Amino acid sequence: MKPMSGSDRRNDARLVLLCGLPCSGKTTLARQIEAVTGAVVFSPDEWMIGLQVDLWDEEFRGRLEQTMWGLAIDLLERGVSVVLDYGYWARTERDEKRLAARQLGVNVELHYLDIPIEELVRRVNERNGSGGWKNTAPITREHLLRWSEIIEPPDPAELALFDERIPLDR
Repeated sequence: MKPMSGSDRRNDARLVLLCGLPCSGKTTLARQIEAVTGAVVFSPDEWMIGLQVDLWDEEFRGRLEQTMWGLAIDLLERGVSVVLDYGYWARTERDEKRLAARQLGVNVELHYLDIPIEELVRRVNERNGSGGWKNTAPITREHLLRWSEIIEPPDPAELALFDERIPLDR
């Protein structure tokens, strides 16, 4: 059997983008994809909590996400699938990552988690009460309402630009 070339390995790699508001289930889905596919998950919130950095520190978050993207590119070039648990509220962000991954020759999935605002509020209240978000101010209903006006949900035309999703029930 001949060894796979770098481009052959990249053809098996996938970039998975998760789009949704806080508490929509992105990290849970990321871990499910990781369990089924062996993908590496990059979750800025998890890293910031682990590093005891305030989740509202946007400057740090920006640097962290850039660093994670560099690592993701390296892994994708090596044929390793990657899940980016960033939220991707803006179409331009999703387009940028999709086009960059295509240049590497890898498939790209987009998962949009559209959860009703009342369910998000319930989940946020549960998370706020769990103590998992220590060292940071809690997310409030007002945050979720404001962010629901900012997020740019993918429309059918955008979703058609992404590859078919790997089934998670295999």
